[in-house]
Amino acid sequence: MIKIAIGFDQREAVAYHTFVQSVLTNTKETIVFIPIKLNNINSYNEKHNDGSNEFIYSRFLTPFINQFTGWCIFADGDMICNNDVIELWNLRDSTKAVHVVKHDYQTKYKNKYLGNKNENYPRKNWSSLILWNCEHIKNKVLTPEFISNKDGKFLHRFSWLEDEDIGSIDISWNWLVSEYDDNEEAKLFHYTIGTPCFNQFKNSNHSDLWYKYYNLMIEGIDK
Repeated sequence: MIKIAIGFDQREAVAYHTFVQSVLTNTKETIVFIPIKLNNINSYNEKHNDGSNEFIYSRFLTPFINQFTGWCIFADGDMICNNDVIELWNLRDSTKAVHVVKHDYQTKYKNKYLGNKNENYPRKNWSSLILWNCEHIKNKVLTPEFISNKDGKFLHRFSWLEDEDIGSIDISWNWLVSEYDDNEEAKLFHYTIGTPCFNQFKNSNHSDLWYKYYNLMIEGIDK
């Protein structure tokens, strides 16, 4: 059984459900989806007032939500999985606290969806896809109170960990659409600048792939 926690923001709810469709389409494994939705996490008090989406900080509650046991994938909701997620799941290494794609890039865009600023910072987008070892001893500090009182710089740079605690995932598992060149062979596409569900990005790079799964998701609905 594979657990996948997905960031949920009502403003792009359709992106969340389209991502779920893409995962289900490409695997025969049993999947448990966990929406990371703020008003469903009663023990967490969101004190931060920055960020481009509602799960910018609550993503770090994934080990807590899983009662600090087992493994769980966290993924932003603006993604499409075009490969069997079992391949990502099989990268688990119990000596690591997390596995991430270690991006090293400068953004091409000053702004992204909904007019949000798109700033450069160290380890940018590392936290957009995380293979969590929820029971790793160093992740047990990630309580609601701890996260509520830490800033983005600390959390998104994984500052509670040492470098050797952070495993690497191939970049094909978090391909940044529009930031990177088109790549038909990527396994997971991340529409980090904006999903095609927003009118501004409906014809963006790899939008045809996103609509493929969107159309599967709404198939059978009386239009």
